[in-house]
Amino acid sequence: MAIQQQGSNRVYTRETDANGRSVIRVVGTNRDENRAFIYMARHFHALGLPVPELYEVSEDEMTYTQEDLGDTILFDHLDNTLYIERAMRALAHVQVEGARDFDWSVCFPVPTMDERSIRWDLNYFKYCFLKGTKIEFSEPKLEDDFDRMVQVILAQPAETFLYRDFQSRNVMIKDDQPYFIDFQGGRRGPTQYDVASFLWQAKANFSQALREQMIDAYLDELEKISNLQSSIFNKDAWRAALPHFVLFRTLQVLGAYGYRGYFERKPHFLESIPLALKNLHELFEKNTDLQNEYPYLYAISNDLLFLL
Repeated sequence: MAIQQQGSNRVYTRETDANGRSVIRVVGTNRDENRAFIYMARHFHALGLPVPELYEVSEDEMTYTQEDLGDTILFDHLDNTLYIERAMRALAHVQVEGARDFDWSVCFPVPTMDERSIRWDLNYFKYCFLKGTKIEFSEPKLEDDFDRMVQVILAQPAETFLYRDFQSRNVMIKDDQPYFIDFQGGRRGPTQYDVASFLWQAKANFSQALREQMIDAYLDELEKISNLQSSIFNKDAWRAALPHFVLFRTLQVLGAYGYRGYFERKPHFLESIPLALKNLHELFEKNTDLQNEYPYLYAISNDLLFLL
């Protein structure tokens, strides 16, 4: 039975294997991306982290089967605070424990969140979303703000696993516990990015009070993890940098929505654009420091209000 996917070209089907197990068969379109997932799934599972067990892999690595975790995704249970907190606490373990003895060379398409990959995402916003809105803007002024953002992000400790697409549609719930899927885009990078991705997910529409509650739970778990050194985590510095990551992730998401919506004409992504823009506007309105740090992006966020 085929399983519908909204943002992926991979093909997922539910089958029964030779051992009588219900499994998910995945047919990928890129061998390097498949190889990254296969390595990560095996690595995380061996560490006891909450990911599906990998069963069979084809010789060409284009097809594999994995544990069937069911049909319950966290996105459909965002009123369950306990599930959300468990996912946030589990994230800390995947980021820190998952990075131990990890072979970063397998990551796809790059092993770390470096300057080039940051600029890819910022240009994704510029070319796939902003230009699609038809508003006039100054590229030099926009790039000045991008330059400042790159420096802030690169200044953060980055010796942990960055999930890259940590959001509630990629968290399965089985036996009341979270399990993580679709982490094949992961790489080495700062921990704030994943927190921003999850708590500011456009369609989740979390209240600020809930976000603060979940950040506290996440940081509490991060502090508990053994062998965590101050070079990786300083709570005050972590919190100070978080709004910059929320802004960065929101721009990246708008780029994805623009590409999938404006160019591929997928309704789900077009519907999500106003929600992401609302996040962008509220972020700037609640953070005067961001307004001062990125004045041109702030001006653009106001210009885009006509799309709400």
